[in-house]
Parts: sequence; structure tokens; C-alpha cells
Amino acid sequence: MTNDTEFKAWRVQEQDGEYTGSEQTLHVSDLPENDVLIRVSHSSLNYKDALSASGNKGVTRKFPHTPGIDAAGEVVEASAGPFSAGDKVLVTGYDLGMNTDGGFGEYIRVPADWCVAMPRGWDARTAMIYGTAGLTAGLCVKKLLTMGAEPEQGKVAVSGASGAVGSVAVELLANLGFEVVAISGKQDQADALRNLGAAEILGRDALAAEKKPMLKPAFANAVDTVGGGPLAELLKQIHPGGSVSCCGLVAGSQLETTVLPFILRGNNLLGVDSVEIPLAEKQAVWDKFAGEWACKKTEASARDIGRGELDDALNAFLKGESSGKIVLDHSR
Repeated sequence: MTNDTEFKAWRVQEQDGEYTGSEQTLHVSDLPENDVLIRVSHSSLNYKDALSASGNKGVTRKFPHTPGIDAAGEVVEASAGPFSAGDKVLVTGYDLGMNTDGGFGEYIRVPADWCVAMPRGWDARTAMIYGTAGLTAGLCVKKLLTMGAEPEQGKVAVSGASGAVGSVAVELLANLGFEVVAISGKQDQADALRNLGAAEILGRDALAAEKKPMLKPAFANAVDTVGGGPLAELLKQIHPGGSVSCCGLVAGSQLETTVLPFILRGNNLLGVDSVEIPLAEKQAVWDKFAGEWACKKTEASARDIGRGELDDALNAFLKGESSGKIVLDHSR
């Protein structure tokens, strides 16, 4: 391996305020100076990747840039940290794919403390079926369980249930014995959500704006992946003492609500970050998914694409038309 080694990457260029992505040939020397060089075999598609590819400066400040906030593959070189050539690793979060070239390229170079050892029994594709979305879903469920959520308490809602995070949350909660109410604006995904274990499917109108500051309790707990107005409405419908794990903002970053759910029902709004948390927390969730939390239906339904299909797939995220898990396979 030399700095002249060529590789392929799907790279976003900016010209006259327009952002376009295409496959390009780069050299290892184009990558940033960091501890660990990784040959990436698979990545995972996320809403944040779509934002980066569209030129969202809140995600990516400088272009040209290679998106891909997830990556899995094999260590080629390591100048620091516990890994050595040949080790299988995965990288999610931190600055990967944001301002550090990410998993949509066949090579990345990252700090050693961004890397997690591949869980036993997993390969790179399996890791990227879960990716940041699966990690986030696992962290959401973990927080609910930490707050004492139990199946006997009643229904658990998942908003944005057909999305990459929501679909994993639906299957995981169902596997843990919860009665899951999947809330989704994509009615054509109803059968898929039932297959994942959802006991009930509700449309987007279940979280339509209501003037009343409180509504009749409908859910013991919830996972919210969309934010904005739907989260405000969800908070109005949680049983006393219940919790909502919050991890997304596709419906907006503003939260207009009252203190009433918190001071009249003792509800909890739990923020979930999957980006900057310690490696040990990430490793613990990955190991759960590789064991007792395995979501076999999600694994079976994931679809693979090549770099040439990234543009359409990312645009589908921005249009709210994406569903399920999508894996980028660099060998396709």
C-alpha cells in the first residue's frame, strides 16, 4: 500500500451553488492524516448522508467531499491504537462522512478511537445493515429500558416507523415483548411493518397538530425519530410516568410544547445521541445486536446498492420516500 494507490469514491462537488455527486478516482494520499487506514467494503445510507450530498453546510462545510457516516471493513495500516493490519472494524459517528471523507469511498483514514472491533459473528455487510440507524434505535430502546419501560405497561409507539431507525426500533421492541404501534406516513409499508412485529399501524394523522395542550393517554412509552410537531403531539399522549426517546429531526428541529406532560404526568423526554458517545457505549449496543437483540427480519430485508445508485437513493431520503435499510456494497 502506497500513497499513490488508487481507489473509487462517490464524491460531491460544488459548482455555482449546485451540488452533484459522482464516482471519482482518488489516491490514498488524498485522505486526511490519521491513525488508521481502512479498506471499506460496505457502508450504510442515512438521512445525514443525504443532507451532506445536498450541500447542507450544517453537516458538511467544505466540498468536494465524500459522504458516508458509516463504514465497515479491514484495517490496512495503523500507527496508533489497539488495531493492526487485517483486523475487521466498523466506524460510525464522530466526524466521519461529515467533514472527514467517509464510507462512500473504498478507503478511509480515521483516528484510532473512532474504530470499534467487529462484533463476533458479524461481517461488514451485517454491521452496515444496522449502521448508525440501528445503533440509534438500540440506544433509544436502551434508554427506555433504563427508565423502567416494560411490556406490561402498555403500547409503545414508534414514529417514523418505516425509516431506517424506526424499522429497527419496531423489530427490536417487538422481539422484547412490547406491543408496538408503528406510526408512518407510508401506508404502502404497512405489511412490512407488521412483518417486523408491529401490532398496530397508524398513519401520520395520528400525530396531527391539536390545539389542546394534553390528550388522552394512548402510549406507555415511545421512540420518536422525526422531531418537530409530531414529537410535540406524541408527548401529549404518553401515560403518566412514561418516556419518549427522541433522536431525529426530519419533521423539524423546533419543539413547540408545554410543560404540562412533564409536571402533570411526570413524563420524560430522553435525548439520544449516537455520534459523540464513548466507544464503550457503542460497543455494548453492537454486541447486543450481534447476540440477543438480533433483528433477523431487518437483516433479511436489507437491500444492497452500488455507488452508481447512490444519487437516487439519497434523493429518496430527502423526499421522504426511503424505507428500510440500504447497504452500499463497494464490490457492486
